[in-house]
Amino acid sequence: MNLYEQQSANRRKTWLVMFVFVAFLFVLGLGFDAFYLGQAGGAVPVGSVLALGVGSVSALAGYFSGDRAVLLATGAKPIAEIAATASEADKLKLQQLDNVMDEMAIAAGLPRPPVYVVADPDPNAFATGRGPGHASIAVTRGLLDTLDREELQGVVAHEMSHVKNLDVRVMTIVAALVGAVALLSDWARRGMWWSGGSRRRSGGDDDHRGGGLAGLLFFVLWLAAIVLAPLLAQLLAMMVSRGREYLADAAGAELTRNPMGLARALEKIDAAVSPTQAINRGSAHMCIADPLGRQVNLRGDGFWSNLFASHPPMAERIAALKQMAFQPEGSGGR
Repeated sequence: MNLYEQQSANRRKTWLVMFVFVAFLFVLGLGFDAFYLGQAGGAVPVGSVLALGVGSVSALAGYFSGDRAVLLATGAKPIAEIAATASEADKLKLQQLDNVMDEMAIAAGLPRPPVYVVADPDPNAFATGRGPGHASIAVTRGLLDTLDREELQGVVAHEMSHVKNLDVRVMTIVAALVGAVALLSDWARRGMWWSGGSRRRSGGDDDHRGGGLAGLLFFVLWLAAIVLAPLLAQLLAMMVSRGREYLADAAGAELTRNPMGLARALEKIDAAVSPTQAINRGSAHMCIADPLGRQVNLRGDGFWSNLFASHPPMAERIAALKQMAFQPEGSGGR
């Protein structure tokens, strides 16, 4: 799949992901109406309307302002703001980052995204936004301190590729909708306990559930959806995240014409032992490397890795880049 086909696929994926999440939220609300408000067949479906509204607003908020929310959550600051109070040595590093951003924006043929720095000692980076002209790239302080210029160029090119391929659009919306699913699931659980307690105090029964076997089956499935909703939302986010990393590695290497720069950067990022504390679980799938340091992301292919990992194994990504540079596996050549 070339880059233009990938962009088209990500546009379709954006709408598909939004539809799946909003439909899932609607089902959560429909079950709440049917079993706890007794409104499945009439009156105003309060839970369904509320769930649909939350899902729709979350999708739109993710599309138009999800990047600002992610930057705010990580404490990222514009490079100019940090440079104003930085030491001379730090100003040189920030100027180098600024120059690399200009170079990679020209190479990618994109408007230059604003660049931010996250005050975290662990080397990492991420891109967020909804596409060229409406995206931002952030790197951690640890990345600036750890990488040389060629390696930094490889990481910035990787993140610029996410912008060019419209990966950022999909992942920003996914991050917003994962939060909405978790919120609605929590509301449904709280409503279930509240409704159950009210019926016991009033001596009521469960006749309003009705529907015989079909109603019972839907009730069981709805309960399962409430319990599993946060997990299923996270799994969807991880599934969407994994496939885009290999493409961004290859596209980034194409921009720099230097696969080994990114390969060495990934080796240094992989060698860091501390998690990126400034980046939370909801934004983890946006990063170039798993900021939580989960072991499942370190293993190779397999059912559990494919199911729960947010990133492909780092060793496989590095090996693929070395193959692009015609370097033997295990080589650290420049």
